[in-house]
Amino acid sequence: MAAVVTPIIACDFLAVQSVVNLVEPPEMDQLRALRVYAKVVAEGSFAGAARALDLAPAVVTRAIADLEKHLGARLLNRSSRSLALTEIGRAYLVRATQILAELDDADALASAASKTPKGTLRVLCPPAFAVHQLARHLPRFHHQYPQIHLEVNASGPVDAAGEDFDVSILSIGEQPLQGDFVIRPLACSSFIICAAPEYLARSGTPLEPQDLLGHEGLLPAVSAVRRELTLYRQTMSPGLGGEHAVTLPLTPAVLSTTHLELLLAAALAGLGLAGLPSFVADAALRDGRLQRVLPQWRGTTLKLYAAMPTRKQVPARTRAFVDFLVATFGGQERDPWLTV
Repeated sequence: MAAVVTPIIACDFLAVQSVVNLVEPPEMDQLRALRVYAKVVAEGSFAGAARALDLAPAVVTRAIADLEKHLGARLLNRSSRSLALTEIGRAYLVRATQILAELDDADALASAASKTPKGTLRVLCPPAFAVHQLARHLPRFHHQYPQIHLEVNASGPVDAAGEDFDVSILSIGEQPLQGDFVIRPLACSSFIICAAPEYLARSGTPLEPQDLLGHEGLLPAVSAVRRELTLYRQTMSPGLGGEHAVTLPLTPAVLSTTHLELLLAAALAGLGLAGLPSFVADAALRDGRLQRVLPQWRGTTLKLYAAMPTRKQVPARTRAFVDFLVATFGGQERDPWLTV
């Protein structure tokens, strides 16, 4: 009889356990919920977080609901069009971000021990630099480090390190560096004057800085109080110092914009003479779509840096990427894109 009774008892136990599981769901994965919450805030929507994390939207919604239930507080105010952090949600995000960063550092220590850089690397980069320089070198980086996954944010200018990013590529003009981070120089890039061959054939090629005044100008947007354009020329003449400067009145440009891609496109279309960073004009100059005007002269110089948060432990993947950038762009305060 024992051989008959035992299976019946086991079946009854399993049935009871199944009912218990239905009544009391498994404990929430809080670490996963933290990552989902941080991603929802970063993406600005549940749908965006679902796409970024490769999860079903319902899973993201449930994770946030479970987290709020666990905390007994609302973290996000939701509407059909937007999300807004509550006061508690904002404070909780700060601590959650710190916790996730510490966990990433712990993962990085393990990665460093195995000598294999891997994992997700968050990069903040100016859009023009991302398009015209970074992208062309990424295949080589991926070949060297196939286990590193890059998340690149190129939404706008970058003049300070982003706290939520492993590496920020800074583009600094005349303003001093600010913030608490570690930097490594990458290169410098000067603004240069260039134009499409068609425009120069139609309007003539300036031979001296003063000749610019008779041309259509395409310029980066500058402060309304700035009314002058200064150009610099390297000189080896005794007694003149390293550079000779010429200042011209800044007449209204036919196009002025903060969008360097638009300036480049307009110059390629033959709209006028464009002032562009050398790293933006580089490819078009090399293949002849643009020609440099007044090649002995340059405008303002941008300094490019790789910046990292001041953490005690730098992940192996971060070191690998920064070392790659330094090796690729020279790591010196000179312009590698100028051939003159």
